[in-house]
Amino acid sequence: MGLDLGTKTIGVAVSDLGRRFASPRAVIMRKKFTQDAEQLLKQMGQEKVVAVVIGLPRNMDGTEGPRAQSTRAFIRNLSPKCDLPIVFWDERLSTVAAERALLEMDVSRAKRSERIDSAAASFILQGALDRLQALGAAG
Repeated sequence: MGLDLGTKTIGVAVSDLGRRFASPRAVIMRKKFTQDAEQLLKQMGQEKVVAVVIGLPRNMDGTEGPRAQSTRAFIRNLSPKCDLPIVFWDERLSTVAAERALLEMDVSRAKRSERIDSAAASFILQGALDRLQALGAAG
């Protein structure tokens, strides 16, 4: 499962069984941590998730600001509730790439705002899947 943690929503994506393609799922509207975690854990169970890749919003110079700290805190709180491996993935430009893809598909502005976070989660997860494929081919 790929996650793009925003302040108002959590973008969600999952891969196929072959771990080759990321597909967006409905966003989770953020409420309180406990409710967000319950929703995520429920969805992880339904999707038979075996690992989680979460976008880490680094600054363009590679440093971590308040959003990265917030993401790390979210995972620190989620980890005790979840026995799956959770890895961070550099998400720089994932939202930009997602927006560009939605524009190319001629998605309306209203629909883009609904889909952007899950599209970004797909880019994050696809990056991790591609890296796993490359490592497997090299090994």
